[in-house]
Amino acid sequence: MAAWQRDHHRRFGGGSGKGARSAVALKARTLALLVVGVLQSSPAHSQSLTTEADVTGGYSTDGVSAVATQLRGFGEVKAGVRFYLEGAWATRWFSDANGDGDSDAFSAAYPYDNRVQFTEAFAERMFRPGKGLVGIRAGRYRTPFGISGRSDYAYSGFLRAPLIRYDDSFALTNNFLERGADLIVGTPQLYLETSLGVPSDLGTEPRLPGLDTVVRLQGYHGNWIVGVSHLRTLPYQSQRFAHGRTVFTGIDIRWSRDGVLASGEWITGQPFDGTTTDGWHADVTVHRPPMGPLTAVVRAEQLDYHAAAPFALHARRLTAGARIRLPRGLTAQVDVLHQTGGDPEYSNALDAALTYSIRFP
Repeated sequence: MAAWQRDHHRRFGGGSGKGARSAVALKARTLALLVVGVLQSSPAHSQSLTTEADVTGGYSTDGVSAVATQLRGFGEVKAGVRFYLEGAWATRWFSDANGDGDSDAFSAAYPYDNRVQFTEAFAERMFRPGKGLVGIRAGRYRTPFGISGRSDYAYSGFLRAPLIRYDDSFALTNNFLERGADLIVGTPQLYLETSLGVPSDLGTEPRLPGLDTVVRLQGYHGNWIVGVSHLRTLPYQSQRFAHGRTVFTGIDIRWSRDGVLASGEWITGQPFDGTTTDGWHADVTVHRPPMGPLTAVVRAEQLDYHAAAPFALHARRLTAGARIRLPRGLTAQVDVLHQTGGDPEYSNALDAALTYSIRFP
């Protein structure tokens, strides 16, 4: 079963889902002990609790090395009330040749800014009146625009965020988070989702404070999920030149059958007044029984940021890679990519990462 199907079933079907080197190791261990300790001492532990820990190390031929630790806890506080809590710490360092830190390698899940931080912390409750569905989520959660869940893009075989979801692309970013409430009304097959909140972004370039609104219509049938999203928020770029509001509309599609998952997004809108951005990405993930522990991934994508010269940005990228499950909780990931447009310094690259994962109980 694909990750998006597991998440959909968990949410709507009633079940619950699923020097410098020494300093790096110390911070990773500290985060692990802190988050696991908090979770295990929580009253929720006596009800229902699953905890997961990941430690990842990676290297890119862009001249980037990275280390990250993620801790997650999820379960039920009481019958029908689910919670999710995630903490992370991550850092990157660059070779002398690429010391400016412009690469988007290892950008899929959260920024590598050398800080221990809680990324998501929310509770949710679903009600099933007759054949209908009503749900409420409150706390800190990822902005529900398009394919936005962590399990949809974070180390699922791709080690970079799509171009349309990276900070420097004048589009969306996977570092968007909301602090507020999210309401769902409809049925499990077709529902309308509305999020009202204020920015609670990760990274060093958060959006300006103010009311954010996201409206999403999603349909689910058999092997398909199709969604339409609309976002109104404030820019994360500098106020010196970014005026007005950030407004984007997007369409996303996911399809899965017999070990093949195809998904993609298309967005259009403005990051701020006087500019527009549009783009798309299309992903294919293949894991068939004869492939054993290997999952193959391919992504094609395009980004067009329309602005006055020389600030316009037009980029195309093709990525091919694999995710390989190894013994003893280890997973290896390797991607090769070719990009045209954007920064010519990073036109070709190889990214590799090794992750150790543990889950209990």
